Amino acid sequence: MTEPALPDPAYLNQIDADTQRRLLTAVPPTSDFDGAPEDLRAAVDSNVAALHDDLQRIVHTLHAHPETAFQEHDSARLIADILTEHGIVADLGAHGVETAVRAEIRGTGDGPTIAVLSEYDALPGIGHACGHNVIAATGVGAFLALAGVRDRLNGTVVFLGTPAEEGHSGKELLARNGAFDGVDAAIMVHPYGYDLADQVWLGRRLLTITFTGIAAHASAQPFMGRNALDAASLTYQGIGLLRQQLPPSDRVHSNITEGGRSPNIIPDTAVMKLYARSKYPETLKDLSKRLEDIARGAALMTGTAVELDWDQHPPSLPIRTNDALTGRWVESQQRRGRSPLPAGVVSDTLAASTDFGNVSYRIPGIHPLIKIADQSTALHTTDFAAAAASDAAVQGAYDGAAGLALTALDYLMDPVLQQQVRQEFEEQGGAIDVPSYFD
Repeated sequence: MTEPALPDPAYLNQIDADTQRRLLTAVPPTSDFDGAPEDLRAAVDSNVAALHDDLQRIVHTLHAHPETAFQEHDSARLIADILTEHGIVADLGAHGVETAVRAEIRGTGDGPTIAVLSEYDALPGIGHACGHNVIAATGVGAFLALAGVRDRLNGTVVFLGTPAEEGHSGKELLARNGAFDGVDAAIMVHPYGYDLADQVWLGRRLLTITFTGIAAHASAQPFMGRNALDAASLTYQGIGLLRQQLPPSDRVHSNITEGGRSPNIIPDTAVMKLYARSKYPETLKDLSKRLEDIARGAALMTGTAVELDWDQHPPSLPIRTNDALTGRWVESQQRRGRSPLPAGVVSDTLAASTDFGNVSYRIPGIHPLIKIADQSTALHTTDFAAAAASDAAVQGAYDGAAGLALTALDYLMDPVLQQQVRQEFEEQGGAIDVPSYFD
């Protein structure tokens, strides 16, 4: 064979067909809360409309100059500059992270504090193929729209520009440095091929496994060696066998990054890199233990030593969605002519990970998705990168900014909604100690 066999798209086609059938009967989530007064909501809508040029500037400038995790210096500076242009004091380098941005507006009342989040890092090689340039614009737009009515707000709004989501956990670093101390809820929105009120996001951990053996001549004295590559190979096969017993939502991806230098030398070092993902914190913890057992078993079988190095970057937990806040997001999007779909319409198998999950297990939060691309356009592809610079992306930033602003406004102005948001969060298990969860 001179070419790889092309994957059969039948499964993806079936997922799409199932999704289209569910779309026929899908009913967007509803909300029984009053939210903010209509005249105040109309004022926020008007404020967002006045920000159209700023949002378009963010979408296109970031897309044209993508910066990867922790290198988003120009992107963060642009956001800080736009906030400053609107009379907002922006802290660039907030919470000990050079490319983080924080700003705050205080209303006249003593109500709660809600954080509106932006992301702006890009992917190596394919730029904003996850649409973080759109996320950046939605957060900035929502915050500035609320700043225009600050004299009527019952509470505080915090803007957080959060770097390094792709392959890292920037929000967890910010959280450990106090970014969410005193914050009662957090909201953000992510671009996608559908308008979704809620979708599964898996928790994720990173594991590096290093096997250490004894080198030997592979022909003259192979019996004097202890083969580290054998241990890695057994681990790789063990993971493959484990998949039979994993829940359908679990994922394990691994490769062997080091396995010897010459075929005639028994390798004394082998290194594996793994991603482990799961739908719940508890199942992610269980999956982690099972992977450790496989690696230790492989070391025992081969007479090698093994070192397990978890989470060189902090782990990401799954997202815990707050339904009370989600209902207000849906209502805000219906005002824009959109109809966010409930959970379960789009298959859970199309699931990725995000560090917003860590936020959602500290405080109530939502992470809905907003349509900027065709339904068949997958995240982390060149097609989605192109979509992130389209007119639909600018419209998504515009509608997303309005949605986040109105959701935050409703939360600040409706004490009954505030109570339900907190009650639901506690009934889901309340806050967990994220840094020590996997210890």
